[in-house]
Amino acid sequence: MAKYIFVTGGVISSLGKGITSASIGRILESRGLKVSLMKCDPYINVDPGTMNPYQHGEVYVTEDGAETDLDLGHYERFTHTEGTRFNNVTTGQVYNTVISRERRGDYLGKTIQVIPHITNEIKDRVKKAAKSSGAEIVLVEIGGTVGDIESLPFLEAARQFSQDFGKDNVLYVHVTLVPYIKCAEEIKTKPTQHSVGTLREIGIQPDILICRTERPLSAEIKEKISLFCNVQKEAVIEARDVASIYQIPIIFKEQVLDEIILSHFKLISKSSELKDWERNVVEKALHPKHTVTIALVGKYTGLQDAYKSIHESLAHAGIANDARVEIKKVDSEDIEKHSAEKVFNGVSGILVPGGFGYRGIEGKIKAIRYARENKVPFLGLCLGMQCAVIEFARAACGLHEANSTEFKPKAKHPVISLIAEQRKIKDMGGTMRLGAYPCRIKKNSLAYKIYGRILIRERHRHRYEFNNKYRAAFQKKGIVFSGIYPQKNLVEIIELKNHPYFIAVQFHPEFKSRPDKAHPLFREFIRSALSHQPSAIS
Repeated sequence: MAKYIFVTGGVISSLGKGITSASIGRILESRGLKVSLMKCDPYINVDPGTMNPYQHGEVYVTEDGAETDLDLGHYERFTHTEGTRFNNVTTGQVYNTVISRERRGDYLGKTIQVIPHITNEIKDRVKKAAKSSGAEIVLVEIGGTVGDIESLPFLEAARQFSQDFGKDNVLYVHVTLVPYIKCAEEIKTKPTQHSVGTLREIGIQPDILICRTERPLSAEIKEKISLFCNVQKEAVIEARDVASIYQIPIIFKEQVLDEIILSHFKLISKSSELKDWERNVVEKALHPKHTVTIALVGKYTGLQDAYKSIHESLAHAGIANDARVEIKKVDSEDIEKHSAEKVFNGVSGILVPGGFGYRGIEGKIKAIRYARENKVPFLGLCLGMQCAVIEFARAACGLHEANSTEFKPKAKHPVISLIAEQRKIKDMGGTMRLGAYPCRIKKNSLAYKIYGRILIRERHRHRYEFNNKYRAAFQKKGIVFSGIYPQKNLVEIIELKNHPYFIAVQFHPEFKSRPDKAHPLFREFIRSALSHQPSAIS
C-alpha cells in the first residue's frame, strides 16, 4: 500500500511548497523509493489553461496533454517522475465531476454535500494518482495557505486519510515562515504558532515543520517551535534562502529529513548521500567558469513565474556548459519603442518564448530581425517560431503583409494559420494541440546535429501552425524545414542557413529539460552564445 505525505503551507503564499515537495521527492528517490507527486489547486477553474500568466504563472504541459500547475515542472525537474493529468486536481474538476454525477442521478436522490461527496472525490483522485503511478510514496501538495476558505475541502480530505489508512501510512508536512524583524533584531515564531494552530483546528497535527527563514534558527528557537507546535525538535527543519533551488534537497538531507520520514513510515531502504546531485548539479550551478547574457523577449516579463520552465532550462544549459546564464528580461513592447541595438547591447543570445495575442508581437518580430541580421544566436519557442516565420516572410520573401490569422484573420499572406481541426472549436479550455507528439528530423540539419537522432517527441500547446502553401517560397530564400510531424505533415522546426545558431520550434522543449540533463536545444543555444560574446557598445 502506498504511503501518503501531505504538504501544506501557512502564514503567507509563495513559501515554496512546490520546491519543498519536489526536494522531499528527490531525497526519497535517492533512497531507492518510487515516488509520485500531486498538486491540489483550490481555484474553481478546471485547469490553468485559460488563465492569464500574470494571474497564475506558466501553464505546465504533461506528456499526456494536461494543462497543469507550474509546480508539476518542479516535480519533474527534481525527480524521475513523469506527471500526467492524474497529478493535478482543481476545485473546478472536483465540483464538475460531482455535479455531473448528480445531474445523471448517480446519487439516487441524496443531498450532495461537501462532506462526504466533495471530499470523497478528492480522496478518490489522490488514490487514482497513487495507483496509476505505482508509487510507494505519494506526495500531495495542497495549494493556497492554511486559513483560506478555498482550501478547506482539500485539507479535510487530507485529514480523513489518516483515519482511512492509519497514522503510520500518512504524514503531514507544514511549510511555514519564521520571520526576522530587523528593527528588533529578533526571529519571531508567533506566525508559525498561529499557522499550526489553524491547521490543528482543522484536525491536522503536522509531523514535520519546514521553516522558511533568512537567518539560522538557534537550538532555543527550534525548541520553542517544537514546544508550542507539538512537533519533535528534530522535525523542525530549517529552510534558509539559497543561491540555487537545487541546494534544497542537500539541505534537507543534512538535517536527516529522509530518516525522519522513513522512521515515521517504518520503512527500511538503501542509504544515500546525494553526491552525484551535489557534484553534477549544485557545484556547477554555484561555481561556473563562464558567464553569458541572454535576452528573454517576452510579453509577461513582469512575472518571473510566467516563464518558469524557460528560466530553469537556461540554468540547466548553463550547468551543462559550465556557465552562469544571466537573463536580461526584455518586454517586447519596449522594443517597438526603442532601438534594437540599444536593447540588445552586450547580449550574447536572444530567446523569444511562447504566448498568445497580438500585444507585443511587432517587438518580438523586431528582435528576431536583429538576431537574424546580426548573426546573434537565436532560439524561438512556439509563438517565437511563428514570429520568426512572419519576420522572414516580410523581410526575406517580399511578403510585406505576411501575418498570422491569430492576429489578422484576413491577412493577405497568412503564413501562420489555424490548425484545420481547430476551426470548429468554440470552448477555449483544453482544446489546443496539447501534449507530446513525434517529430521527424532531417539529416544533415542543425536540428539533427543537436538531437543526434531522427525521431524525437516534444510537448505542444498551440492552435496555429505554419501554412504549408508557403514552404517553397521559404526554402528558396534559405529556410530549412528540419523537423516535421509526419502524420499530418506539419512544420515543427525551422532553421536558417549561414547563421551560427538560428532555430525555432513549434513545441515547448523547456518542459523536458532537467538540471542533470539539459535539453539539447537549450544546451547548444548557450554553447553558441558563449562563442558569440559581444563587446559592449559605449
